[in-house]
Amino acid sequence: MTDFLNDWGIVVALVCAGCAVLYGALTSRWLLSKSPGNERMQEISRAVQEGASAYLRRQYTIIGGVAVVLFILIGFGIDWRTAAGFAIGGILSGSAGFIGMNVSVRMNARVAESARGGVPPALDVAFKGGAVTGLLVAGLALLGVAGYYGILQLADVSQKDAVDALVGLGFGGSLISVFARLGGGIFTKAADVGADLVGKVEAGIPEDDPRNPAVIADNVGDNVGDCAGMAADLFETYAVTAVAVMLLGVLTFNQLDAVAIYPLVIGGVSLIASIIGTFAVRSRSGNVERALYQGLAVSGVLAAAAFFPITKWMMDGLHFKGGEGAGGSIASIIQGGGAEPTSTDLWLCTLIGIGVTAFLFLITDYYTSTRFRPVRTTARASQTGHATNIIQGLAQGFQSTAAPALVLVLGILGANGLAGVYGVGVAVMAQLSLTGLIVALDAFGPITDNAGGIAEMADLPQEVRNITDPLDAVGNTTKAVTKGYAIGSAVLAALVLFAAFIQELQAEGAKDLGFSLFDPPVLMGLLIGGMMVYLFSALAIEAVGRAGGGVVEEVRRQFNEKPGIMEGTERPDYARAVGIVTAAAQKEMIAPALIPIGVTLIVGFISYKALGGLLMGVIIVGFFMAVSMTSGGGAWDNAKKLIEDGEYGGKGSEAHAASVTGDTVGDPYKDTAGPAINPMIKVANIVAILIIPFIT
Repeated sequence: MTDFLNDWGIVVALVCAGCAVLYGALTSRWLLSKSPGNERMQEISRAVQEGASAYLRRQYTIIGGVAVVLFILIGFGIDWRTAAGFAIGGILSGSAGFIGMNVSVRMNARVAESARGGVPPALDVAFKGGAVTGLLVAGLALLGVAGYYGILQLADVSQKDAVDALVGLGFGGSLISVFARLGGGIFTKAADVGADLVGKVEAGIPEDDPRNPAVIADNVGDNVGDCAGMAADLFETYAVTAVAVMLLGVLTFNQLDAVAIYPLVIGGVSLIASIIGTFAVRSRSGNVERALYQGLAVSGVLAAAAFFPITKWMMDGLHFKGGEGAGGSIASIIQGGGAEPTSTDLWLCTLIGIGVTAFLFLITDYYTSTRFRPVRTTARASQTGHATNIIQGLAQGFQSTAAPALVLVLGILGANGLAGVYGVGVAVMAQLSLTGLIVALDAFGPITDNAGGIAEMADLPQEVRNITDPLDAVGNTTKAVTKGYAIGSAVLAALVLFAAFIQELQAEGAKDLGFSLFDPPVLMGLLIGGMMVYLFSALAIEAVGRAGGGVVEEVRRQFNEKPGIMEGTERPDYARAVGIVTAAAQKEMIAPALIPIGVTLIVGFISYKALGGLLMGVIIVGFFMAVSMTSGGGAWDNAKKLIEDGEYGGKGSEAHAASVTGDTVGDPYKDTAGPAINPMIKVANIVAILIIPFIT
């Protein structure tokens, strides 16, 4: 029976992953058959494509150099199976971001052209463009984990050794993710800040005015930050969580084949549910937000229904290693000596994971949408000046951490009560089962943002802007809510990784596994972990300030030296602005990206107790920092948009100037430092697991 489960489980996972990749290929072909519009639209789109491709090529060249060194160190220091997994994870993560970004930058002109036919065709092209990225991310992640695990099984590698090798795959994805999130975030916000401060505030021209030399860099940044960056982030979360749940399973239960394959089959059937969900995204009434969320809801319901027979088939009759509640066994540490979970318990854990996703969406939407109090009070505060706008935005960011924290607490309480920490892992895997559509919603944002910019720069009729502007507004909301989902899933994934860290410590012979505040090394580790988050965030925000300052100086220089730009008789040098931001982003991303690797290694080799404290500090402090930054930044952003839509004085008013300042402060919060904390948390945890054989 176990061989049957093993063989068929891997086949199911690989077939489903192949379907997701095939969906991406066929949908890309259909999208590229759409008209890209007139010559001016195509010219602008090509400039964005060239800038984004040049940036990613340069970024991956730098990351590749770091990766080669780490590959050799892992190969000689651990083993070559783990090193091969590291290479696979890095290559697939980079591919997901690169392919998805290349599709996204080709959709902007096509969405603008489709908008001539109204909301339904424009929505269809924009969402399907995002869906290509989303399904490729989840499909390639599952293909990598299931495929490499299957290869190792064919080579007669034991389940435990095979899953240990997969930890390397997770680290490869994590490395790409932290660099992609940081570099892309620095690029997009430096360009945005520079374009806004000189264009909007000093020159008084619209956001996507072609006279602004930084406007193409701003459009490039939307794609490399929100599309490629989010793709790499959730690829890593998906792969790392699958590996962590597999590791927990094989260390906790006797049924090694079933518990190793179960997360992969869950991920596989969820991909099919996500593909079906993409066809549910349609709008006849013009309510774009409802159309997008109904696709997500359909996928969630289908996945939840499919999980029951799969869980019943694969996970009935689980038994702990060493017997139920065996004293001192790994199972008793993870379960607290509780009863062995039934298949129904585990299915209920999957429902908890989907429920947590739904609540995180609703909460983040509340704090970042123009329909609700947090954004409206931030906009209202702009009437009394820049300082009150900043104060209110900070307050909303801090306040926004409470509800997500309670949702995660209740989710952990429910899943842990049903099936211990393994149940929490199953819940997180179910939560990530919606990754394909979540990334689609996120990529929808930069696609529609660029489409609006092209419509303005190409002087398309006002009727087109009347379609692209509402799509862009919804895209801002979806970008914000997907960040909330990414943070929540990252924290829960890190909890599962921490449990795997404890199990691996015991498996390697560590005796004292208690992490108490009365133990000085643990307390030192907690403080260092919290420090890492603040130092990482500070360096990321400083990087945006420095790079943005370079853009400001360049835009001012061009306006001063080429007075014909404002009169429309001279053409701005867009490529120079793109080049300045590219160079700055590549340089600035190195130092903060090395923090979760370097500090974790140093502390780990000093004391594994301090390392455990460090991981707890990173998880807890990182969660609150990331949520407050992304939600607060989203509130500042949409407060500005609310005023630009005519409230509290509208464009050109004192309130508008104050809101631009708030948005400028919030930009590196919500699009650079906040999102980059996600991979930072997981990199620290995965590095800790990798070095356990050396520190015990």
